[in-house]
Amino acid sequence: MTTTAEHIKCLIIGSGPAGYTAAIYAARANMQPVMYQGLQPGGQLTITNDVENFPGYPDGVMGPSMMEDLKKQAERFGTDIRYGLATAVDFSSHPHKITIDENKELTADAVIIATGASAKWLGLESEARLNGSGVSACAVCDGFFYRNMEVAIVGAGDTAAEEATYLANLASKVYMIVRKGEMRASKIMQQRVLDNPKIEVLFDTVTDEVLGEHAVEGVRVKNLLTHECRDITVQGFFVAIGHEPNSKIFQPYLHHDEQGYLKTIPGTSKTNVDGVFACGDVQDFTYRQAVTAAGTGCMAALDAERYLAALGLH
Repeated sequence: MTTTAEHIKCLIIGSGPAGYTAAIYAARANMQPVMYQGLQPGGQLTITNDVENFPGYPDGVMGPSMMEDLKKQAERFGTDIRYGLATAVDFSSHPHKITIDENKELTADAVIIATGASAKWLGLESEARLNGSGVSACAVCDGFFYRNMEVAIVGAGDTAAEEATYLANLASKVYMIVRKGEMRASKIMQQRVLDNPKIEVLFDTVTDEVLGEHAVEGVRVKNLLTHECRDITVQGFFVAIGHEPNSKIFQPYLHHDEQGYLKTIPGTSKTNVDGVFACGDVQDFTYRQAVTAAGTGCMAALDAERYLAALGLH
């Protein structure tokens, strides 16, 4: 027995700042958007305690509370927000086909992808337990809270070197934990780190444990050459070993870079498939901020509105 797939004019997949902003604009333009929130409703900001750099919140705001505000605003204009995860897509014909939770079939005239990116973690129990209580994957977001304190950062690439340098402007001391005997970062970034008196690079070193019961109090590191462990007192622990865009199911149809970030036509949110738009961290490996994600969410809704209008569907 075949069931008729539900047809949606504008489908939004994902629910961080990009997805919610797209929903607000799409709903106000009478596009009847339906949003599927995905595995982490509200996205990465739901594991961020204090957000102080988003305009309009002079006293700062808790990440989950800010996402709740955005959700209410999207719902106020009529967005149909649902629980569920997109598990497969078929963008080979129009309307586009999407499968939710492996069993619900949808078709959509326009699809806005706002699935974000997930930080890669070390996989330690203590790291997960203290996430948001001193453990962070975004120095630019959270570095301000560690002014004149001591922090550690794990990573060896350009992002880690850049974030270590950024943290050194705020913190009194930065320990950079590098697994190998050298960094992967570009020569100029390495030099910046090595020349900075506030940064101490611990080569051939791994993180054994993040210390602290309710907040980060230190980190236990292990030297891979001597097998010696030692405890370092820090108040912040940053992980900068990369992000992974949540784009796997779209990759067979959409152009993407070697890391999996979806490619959009410069200056737009348009992908290589007509009627499919990408916004937020799933297509942004450079800035990765809530405010830039929201901006691209706005672009995606406006691009989708023009696309539907040109087809006579809006």
